[in-house]
Amino acid sequence: MHVPEYMTFADGLCRFRPRGIVSLVDGVALITSAIALCCAKGGTKILVDVTGLSGYTVPTLADRFWMAQDWAHAAQGRLILAVVALPEYIDPKKFGVRAAADAGLKGDVFTDTAAAEAWLKANEPDAAGRSTG
Repeated sequence: MHVPEYMTFADGLCRFRPRGIVSLVDGVALITSAIALCCAKGGTKILVDVTGLSGYTVPTLADRFWMAQDWAHAAQGRLILAVVALPEYIDPKKFGVRAAADAGLKGDVFTDTAAAEAWLKANEPDAAGRSTG
């Protein structure tokens, strides 16, 4: 699976909507690559919609911790992340969101794209790429 074929970029916002069957490890790596590509393109925000992916297991707390670490490292403190996922994949206490914040990545997870887009619009990065919302 190639990241660019599932990504669009406009006005500092990357939209990444991959489709297909992936393992959890491959899905996390795919999103990590999309975050890095968005940063390389000068993006300040990324919306990742994983509702078109299947085949992966529900992440454990340890999985959520490691994906948050990977994504925060790829973002380098330069962008804000919104993830759209099916409800069964979202931890009710949003452990991954908290782990990402602890690692320096401003992000949140949503069940619908409109809510994710509204949240991204409300969270503008400052000149250094940090969230001001």
